Amino acid sequence: MSNVFEFVAESRGQSGKSAAKRARHIGNVPAVIYGGHQEPQMLVLNHNEVIKHLAHEAVYSHVLDVTVDGKTEKAILKGIQRKPAGVQILHMDFLRVDMTEMVKVHVPLHFTNEHTGIGGKKGGIAAHSMTDVEVSCLPSALPEYIEVSLATLDVGETLHLSDLVLPAGVSIVVLAQGAEHNLPVVSMMASKATKDDTAA
Repeated sequence: MSNVFEFVAESRGQSGKSAAKRARHIGNVPAVIYGGHQEPQMLVLNHNEVIKHLAHEAVYSHVLDVTVDGKTEKAILKGIQRKPAGVQILHMDFLRVDMTEMVKVHVPLHFTNEHTGIGGKKGGIAAHSMTDVEVSCLPSALPEYIEVSLATLDVGETLHLSDLVLPAGVSIVVLAQGAEHNLPVVSMMASKATKDDTAA
């Protein structure tokens, strides 16, 4: 089994729409790797291998190995263009990372105890305002996901970004902009059954 955190690519000498179209026509995905105080490099990857890798959620929030013509670089996946209403990947963007420099990455949120927490046991329904959050950290501290426990969330209560429990060395990017950016993450809403019980 291939390493899902390694993308094997070949350098693509030509840029532009026509070159990208030719790459897709033969079953490849055009891509670019940039950053890291180096010039951007055009790449092509095998579409089938890319699809297999992208089936793993961790790929989107993990430091990856991008091997180009036998040379491996550390990078994160910064962007994907997909064909509307289809599975075809049209383009990918990789950002080189320096293990000593901070990176900003969107990390998925994993919600737990939705039905077994205080609000869940009362019949409350969790209303999610976001499913991922942009964090800043060193590449070595990058979490695969952030767990959001709803164990103590009662009906009518809301968890905000500042309530999230973050791993050491990880901060939420938008919170650095001020308290007004402390956005809601998830609320425990009363269901019709809960409202009926309360009225009774």
